[in-house]
Amino acid sequence: MTVKLASSPEESPAPVVESLARAMSETSIETAKAQTYHWNVTGMAFGPLHDLFQQIYEDHFEAQDTLAERIKALGAHVDGRLQARLETSTIDECDGRLSARAMVKTLAADQKTLSETLLYLARVAEEHGDYVTNDMAIERAHLHDKFAWILNAHLSE
Repeated sequence: MTVKLASSPEESPAPVVESLARAMSETSIETAKAQTYHWNVTGMAFGPLHDLFQQIYEDHFEAQDTLAERIKALGAHVDGRLQARLETSTIDECDGRLSARAMVKTLAADQKTLSETLLYLARVAEEHGDYVTNDMAIERAHLHDKFAWILNAHLSE
């Protein structure tokens, strides 16, 4: 495989930027969803889930910024409109009218989606010689896998 490294940010390949934008959009939607669940969770597991959902949305809020800054570092524009994020995300928003169990199940599935999106981004970045984005994407995928594991642990009996 021959890899052409970009000699400047303006030459960064569109597939890398597009994959970063999708990861940022999905992270943004998941941030809002986790915060909505944080506000609305009830039941016997309220305390630990309330705290876990906060941990997730705080992590994801910082991750959105990291992803957006990487897009800018590659010389591209970051579309901050919520509608643009909804259009590029495979993760759906939610109004929080779910049982605690359904909230956990939904977030766990979304975490796997985020991990898959980031692993795809890592592959695209590597194919284009962008090892900084590759490394960042792999690190984020690891964190989403960990969140999925923690959430799924709440579902086991």
